[in-house]
Amino acid sequence: MTVTVVGIGGSLRADSQSQRALDLVLAGAREAGAKTVAFTGPDLVLPFYDPAVPDRPENAIRMVEALRTADGVVLVSPGYHGTVSGLVKNTLDYIEDLRTDERPYLDGRAVGCVATAMGWQAAVTTLTALRSIVHALRGWPTPLGAALNSREVSFDLGGGCTDTQVSATLRTIGQQVAEFALRGRHQPEGRPGVLLRDDER
Repeated sequence: MTVTVVGIGGSLRADSQSQRALDLVLAGAREAGAKTVAFTGPDLVLPFYDPAVPDRPENAIRMVEALRTADGVVLVSPGYHGTVSGLVKNTLDYIEDLRTDERPYLDGRAVGCVATAMGWQAAVTTLTALRSIVHALRGWPTPLGAALNSREVSFDLGGGCTDTQVSATLRTIGQQVAEFALRGRHQPEGRPGVLLRDDER
């Protein structure tokens, strides 16, 4: 049984470090048997989200539809001034278009979170912000997340990483997303029965 994991992240810089980190997480998801789809860089250039505007650009429609049918999600953001970049945050605001779905927002889906920044403080606070956003969107942040200090680790165009432990961590995050999704397929309503929110207990 194949599950689909959607990755969102990166920056407007071509082949940014955050985009390469996303590639490694999605590689881990594929190793666990998932099909992956990525929205990066130019895909994320969207008008400021306005729920009152009925028409959406084509790239927003594609992304929202991919998230609607996704079994798992991966979010990777560079840390700008200590938090999620405006590009990624505005993209995530479009998930509001899933509010009236039978499975609203990211409900019941595992979400892997990764933050990259030129320093530990911004990397950690950005990761915390991503996980808080996932909670607000009713998703399940994976047990493992990653805060990456770009001063100490970097990625190349071939998917390599200067730190093998970081590479393994990113792949594990992708594997956790895919494995959670696969378990969810075997539970009623697609939800892992061992994980309940407080209001569902």
